[in-house]
Parts: sequence; structure tokens; C-alpha cells
Amino acid sequence: MNLSWIDILVIALYIGGTLLLGLYVSRLASKDIKSYFLAGKTIPWWALGVSNASGMFDITGTMWLVSMCFVYGLKSAWLPWLWPIFNQVFLMVYLSSWLRRSNVMTGAQWLQTRFGSGKGSELCQLIVVIFAIVSAVGFIAYAFKGIGKFAAIFFPWGLSPDTYAIIIFAITTLYVVKGGMYSVVFTEIVQFIVMTIAAISVGVIAMKAVSVEQLAQATPDGWDELFFGWTLNLNWQGVIDSVNVKMNEDGFELFGLLVMMMVFKGVISSMAGPVPNYDMQRILATKNAKEAAKMSGFVSLVMFFPRYMMVAGLTILALVYMGPDIQSQGSHFDFEQILPYAINNFVPVGLTGLLIAGLLAAFMSTFAATVNAAPVYFVNDIYKRYFCPNGENRTYIRVGYLVSILLVVVGVGLGLLLNTINDIMQWIFGALFGGYAASNLLKWHWWRFNSYGYFWGMMAGLVGSLILPLVMPDVQPLMAFPLLLLFGLIGSIAGTLLTPAESEEVLCEFYKRVRPWGVWQPIHDKVCANDTEFKGNQDFRRDMTNVAIGVVWQMTLVVMPIYLVIRQWWPMLWALVVLLISSWLLKKNWLDKLED
Repeated sequence: MNLSWIDILVIALYIGGTLLLGLYVSRLASKDIKSYFLAGKTIPWWALGVSNASGMFDITGTMWLVSMCFVYGLKSAWLPWLWPIFNQVFLMVYLSSWLRRSNVMTGAQWLQTRFGSGKGSELCQLIVVIFAIVSAVGFIAYAFKGIGKFAAIFFPWGLSPDTYAIIIFAITTLYVVKGGMYSVVFTEIVQFIVMTIAAISVGVIAMKAVSVEQLAQATPDGWDELFFGWTLNLNWQGVIDSVNVKMNEDGFELFGLLVMMMVFKGVISSMAGPVPNYDMQRILATKNAKEAAKMSGFVSLVMFFPRYMMVAGLTILALVYMGPDIQSQGSHFDFEQILPYAINNFVPVGLTGLLIAGLLAAFMSTFAATVNAAPVYFVNDIYKRYFCPNGENRTYIRVGYLVSILLVVVGVGLGLLLNTINDIMQWIFGALFGGYAASNLLKWHWWRFNSYGYFWGMMAGLVGSLILPLVMPDVQPLMAFPLLLLFGLIGSIAGTLLTPAESEEVLCEFYKRVRPWGVWQPIHDKVCANDTEFKGNQDFRRDMTNVAIGVVWQMTLVVMPIYLVIRQWWPMLWALVVLLISSWLLKKNWLDKLED
């Protein structure tokens, strides 16, 4: 594609402005290690929420969502439960508050509040650092594949997708490494504004360019239906035959079973709490527990509507105007290229530059958040603790620079070995996060669970997720989740029961500070014996009710923009009614009852 000079100017001004802003605010990050990694816990909750939403509004994930919406239609709204996207609901209802009450800098450091400071606790922190680094490398590889495929469509120099990705990574790494979380949050707010304007514009363009009749002719029966039976019952034969091949490769035909597994895996993973990435760092960077909860809820509120307007808009443009060309290419068409192809063909001059800038912003957001989140674990929990406990702040920050750069290099190396976005996405969210679930579920909810149980449970899950692609290459990672969960539970329970319980002093202090619900009765009794005014957490039923309402609330935020773009007015109206009712219920039963 040959971009117009207007588009090139918009892109250049945006990238240049982002770099200058990131480098300018980097002076705030250089004060100390807390300023670098958590921005001194001074940023407002709404700004952290926008930043977190921008980090999730990533180009690679958006390319995947467009390809899924193209193939599965309205039913694709369920597929982000693979991640699971509704973990934000669990966070906003109660887990963000629990996590923030610890007042620590990293998830590994948080483990000291749960398990104390003995040898077992050190092993726990070590395994979390390893997990954080492995997951960061996976996310970097995930971003690498997406940005390369995207850039190859637009930039005129005829380079390979991987070469484009390397160039863009080099530019983005500069401001991310230099600026820390201050740089990340400030630039992500700007990026989110740009992305929102571009996304809504694309949705409006699609609504004007595609009629309801045209869309109906370009899609099979059932494409525009949200609900489903045991199987998909979507047949693209005679419309775009290669989509049937794509569905067979994805392994999503038994859609009812898939959603059941996504719900099972999603609930377990969500109750385990956030993995040690940018989401957790945003929570720890808030001012207090109440603001942590509001920040997590704000992410869903601001992210879904603009993102899905763009997803639906690009999808229907591609379906109507590119369908015959995709049909002619047969099984050779790469469905992950639908997003850049649609922009190339249907978005007008000027807006193309803004949209490309916005999508580059989305990439930079995800990449920045990932690269900022992982080094803090190594610097704070390994280097500072064991090698240089009394070092100067600038020394810690420089080590953070080095670790960030090394992570990028390793992530790029992994990205060069992968073929598709779907490969790495399925492994991260299905296998890696599946291996994380057992230990982190038990750490919140079972008093007897100890540091050795955590270490061996995490080790079993991590090793299982790493060897899964080698020993079971044909098994979809999501379907292997029960096996990974079993590995983690065996390691967790065996490690716990074969070693002594943690000290009562540590457990009582954790229970008083965090106030979790679960199997804590022995510790609850000891705390109450020493503090007659203490009241335990009796909010399990309320929290689970709010989670159920929150999942429905979040789902309406996903489907409403899709209904709007494809002009299904009655379903959109019903979704709006459900949104308003669920919002009112959450305000009365969640927001109004948040504690400072």
C-alpha cells in the first residue's frame, strides 16, 4: 500500500509525539525504584484504568478478534473468555482490594505477606519471578507476530513482517525502558484517546458502507446470532469455502463444550487472581484498596465499546467487499490479515493515518505495559534482595533497563520461530495461565496451604505448560486445562501436607490485613481471640452475586457495539436495558459498599 503524504504525516507526528512525551516524563521515573515501577503510587485510579485498558487494546489481539468475528460472527463475543476476559470482573468485585491491601511492589513480594520470610517463601518468590519472565517473553512474542503482519501491509519498503517488527520494537523499547510506569501511563492515555477516535470512526464508516441486505448475502445463516447449541451449525460452503477449513483447524465446532470449558477454566483462573504482569502492576500502583477496585471496573467500562465498534466495522467491510477475493484465494488466505487488508481497502485518506497511528499506539501500549511489568520482579525480588540490598536507586533502575532489553531480545527470538498469532495466544492463555491457576487459587482461600505447596504447585503447572506443546502437539491448550490444573493441584497439596504449616503469627497478620473469605476458620478464631473487635469477611455470597451480575454487565458492553454496527436494533435495545439494570445493581451492591 502506498500511503498518502497526509497519512504519513499523521503517523510520523504521532510516533514522534509519543516518544517525546515518554522521554520527557522519564525524569519523574528516575527518582527511585518505586517511582520507576509503580509511579510512586500517586497516579489517579481512572488514569491507571485508562492505561490498563489501552494496554489490553492491543493490535495483535485486535487482529485475532477481527478474524474470529469474521469467521464466527456474533458467537465470537464468547471467545475472549479464553483469556478469560471476565477476570476483570473478579478483580473489580473483590480481588483487587485484597491484593492492594498488601501494600507491596510486586506479586512475588506479596508472597511474604502470605508465607513469611523463610526458605519456602524464598522459593515461592523465585518461581513467581520465573513465571513473570516466561509470560513476559510469551507476550512479547505475541506482540511481535501481530505488529509484523500489520506493518507489512502498509509500509512501502518491501521488507519481511519480522524485519518490520524488529524495527518497531527497537523504537518502542527506547521510551518504555527509559520512562518506566510514568512513561507507560502518560503515553497510554494519549494512545487510548487516539485509538478510541479511530475505532468509532471505523464503525461509523462501516455502517454507512454496508447495508443489512449486503451483510446477509455475505454471511451464512446463524452468523448474526449470539446464542448457540451444542455445535456451531455455521456452514460457509458456497459463501467462502475456506472458512470451513479455518473452523476445522481452530477446533471450535463443538461450541457448547468449548464455552463450558472456557467458563470452568475462566472461573478457576479468575479466582486465582491476576498473573504477574501489567494488570497486577496497575493494581499495586493505586493509592488504596478502594481505588484498586474502581480502577479494575473502569477498564471494562471504557475498553469494550470502542474496540468492538472497530472489530465489527472492519469485519463487515471485509465480508461484503473482500469476500469474493478471499473465496478465490482458497485455503491459502491468512485470516489474521483481515484487519490490515480492510484498512488498506476501505478507510479514507487521513483517517487511515489516524487509524494506523492508533493501532501502532495499541501495540505500543501492550508492549510497553509488558516490558515495564516483568523487570520489577527480577530487580526487586532477585537483584536487590540477594546481590545488592543497599544499592543506589540509579543502579536498580539501570538493571531494570538491562533486564527489559534482554526480555525484548528473547521475545523477538521466540517470535521469529512462530507462524501465527493463534499459536502463541492459545499457549499463553490456555496452557501457561492454566498452569498458574491451582497454587494461586489455594493461596487466597485455604489457611493450611503453605510456601512449599505454592512452590511445587507452580513448578508442576509451569513445567506442564512448557512441555505440553512437545508431548501433546495436537491437543488444543484449552482442552488440556483440566490436566494442567490436576498437575498443579497434586504439586500444591502434596507440597503442603508433607511440610509444616506456616507460623500462626504470619497467617494471623495476613488474615487481618487482607481479610479473605474461604477456609480460614482456625485462623479466624485465633485472630478474634486476640482482637475481640475484629470481624471476618462475610461477603462471599455478595461477592459471587456481584461477579455473576458483572459478567452479564461486561458481556453487554461487548455485544452492544456489534449490534450497533450491524444494525440489529432490537437486540441492541435489549442489551442496553440489561446494561442499565446490571449497572444499577452493581452500584448498589458493589460500588456503594467498597471500603477504603
